[in-house]
Amino acid sequence: LVETCKKVIATRKRTTSELIKQGFEVLPSSTNFVFARNKSHNAADLFQGLRDKKIIVRHFDKPRINEYLRISIGTDDEMDSLLSALKELTS
Repeated sequence: LVETCKKVIATRKRTTSELIKQGFEVLPSSTNFVFARNKSHNAADLFQGLRDKKIIVRHFDKPRINEYLRISIGTDDEMDSLLSALKELTS
């Protein structure tokens, strides 16, 4: 359990750092997911673009969080795929 927690924390930190480099705002998190938004791109459009690429994140069409994607922390390979897809969608 401790080893798994360490992996999730390390992957979350790396993913958060990379999202910020790509222009995303990422809310602080101590969980196995992050909330991230890109002020230049609509979250619903990013959600659909990721879905089209077979990458599943959550988007809630609710006040206060409708600009954010809820991104669960996965394996390093999964997160690399997500980061690559987001870079493509926001470029």
